[in-house]
Amino acid sequence: MAPGARVRAANRAGFTLVELLMVVAIIGLAAGAVVLSVPDPRPSVSGDAERFAARLGRAREEAILSNRPVAVDATAAGYGFMVFDGAAWSALDEGPFRPETWTAGTTVASSGVPVRIVFDPTGVADPGALTLTRERHSRTVVVDGAGEVTLAD
Repeated sequence: MAPGARVRAANRAGFTLVELLMVVAIIGLAAGAVVLSVPDPRPSVSGDAERFAARLGRAREEAILSNRPVAVDATAAGYGFMVFDGAAWSALDEGPFRPETWTAGTTVASSGVPVRIVFDPTGVADPGALTLTRERHSRTVVVDGAGEVTLAD
């Protein structure tokens, strides 16, 4: 091999700056596509609303089975349960009645009715509604006068 050919071969070894920039750009696009396709790890607002509705139904059942009023207090931070023993309200926090916090980013709005829902020993409650909203999605949990709990969009 001629001495000039060896120099030209040595100059060709490696990648050019343009080639390296193209590889970095392709990796960046691929990483962006992965990040955009990964689902949100938080449960949906529908999941929060369904869980809250189920726990309200369980509170109604507890009021009927224990023959004492059960209240559910909902705030912007979360919700908890109370039971009336005939003289005073006390926290009900065993089993499915542990206090719960809303998923981060969830806002709570009530329909003008107090955010305290009380089920009497017959299962009847004052009507009320609570709307959970997160990132343009919302679900409303409705309690009617008979104490029935339903979900509305």
